Amino acid sequence: MLRKIFVLTLLATLLLAGCGPASPSTPTTAPVSTVAPATEVSTVAPTPIILTDGLGREVKLDAPAQRVVSLAPSNTEILFSIGAGRQVVGRDEFSDFPEQAKGLASIGGSMGQYSTEAIVALKPDLVLAAEINTPELVKQLEDLGLKVYYLKNPKTIEEMYGNLEIVGQLTGHDVTDLISSLKARVAAVDEKIATVTEKPMVFYEIDATDASKPYTYGPNTFGDLLITRAGGTNIGGALKDPYPQISLEQIVTSNPSIIVLGDSLYGINPDSVKARSGWASIEAVKNGNIFPFDDNLVSRPGPRLVDGLEQLAKLFHPELFK
Repeated sequence: MLRKIFVLTLLATLLLAGCGPASPSTPTTAPVSTVAPATEVSTVAPTPIILTDGLGREVKLDAPAQRVVSLAPSNTEILFSIGAGRQVVGRDEFSDFPEQAKGLASIGGSMGQYSTEAIVALKPDLVLAAEINTPELVKQLEDLGLKVYYLKNPKTIEEMYGNLEIVGQLTGHDVTDLISSLKARVAAVDEKIATVTEKPMVFYEIDATDASKPYTYGPNTFGDLLITRAGGTNIGGALKDPYPQISLEQIVTSNPSIIVLGDSLYGINPDSVKARSGWASIEAVKNGNIFPFDDNLVSRPGPRLVDGLEQLAKLFHPELFK
């Protein structure tokens, strides 16, 4: 029951809102001269960083942040992917990628409840919030004297690159090479999918606590965006809600040729789907095209979205990726 409540809470806050991110690079430090006269040491103060965040607030840092607390898994993944992993001193309890993130101090986050005491104790010079966090939480942290930047969810993969640039500026990292690499990988998928003439009907399952009416990705979600860009037709895309429950009758009528199990981390597998009452007539079930999938590659708006795109494209059109 707790899992379902958490999923519903997460879904309610993640409208459009990740190829694992590039291995965190080790920040380099310029060698300190031991011979230069003291008069040659620069006294010029670093240029302040002034950016407007997703809430329309002007956020100013006197210098790149060196002690960052992340309030969302997507933010944590972005920080590590751009090479700022060593600057992260705290993370929400759901941040589990990359592996190094698990060793950081947890500041809570279950059911949207964070420990402000733990956050303050870490003495961050930046708290990086995401759209899963409420404006009220941002204000609460600001009232405690903390600098908070609210990173708005991107609506496209291209807008995700912009978020990488923002976090790069906030932490003092050049993300040019990372973005170029991601763009090249996306372009490679786009080029292959451009040749597709038949797009399979796809059912993406998020939560089947009620197997007769599971949750799926509807319009204006990254699930719908990635399925479409990967050369599939999302049966949930025709529904009104972004994260709807879809009836068994609707699934049977749509007759998807591919079923993607985004809830596989919760123990759902192809055999359990085949055993469901009323599902035997669905083409994907008859042909065994039921695939477990890491939903974090779809639901976390960070660089691993490119992983998600690549993997979905290979599931939908394996002939193009031999």
